[in-house]
Amino acid sequence: MMKRLVAAGFVVLALPLPASAVPYCTGSGVSFSFGFSVGRFSESEVNEFNLMQLRRMGVDATAAEKWNGCIRAFVRKPGGGEEMQFFDPNTFQRVY
Repeated sequence: MMKRLVAAGFVVLALPLPASAVPYCTGSGVSFSFGFSVGRFSESEVNEFNLMQLRRMGVDATAAEKWNGCIRAFVRKPGGGEEMQFFDPNTFQRVY
């Protein structure tokens, strides 16, 4: 009996998450393009810019990176510890 419960537990853990459980940013914000660029930014420079923008908006983030079209930030919780939060890369609005 115990072996069956353990096996069933592994099956449940192996199932993929529903699509609604994974944040995905479609980039529905407003952006402008004028057909020229002033250089390319490295991934670390973009991450640093996003981190600075989130902090400017009052988010107590310790790190930020692009993930699944969103900005994934590690944010300090008031009681201690950190949690992952996701933000739209165009509007910097939190994605739930």
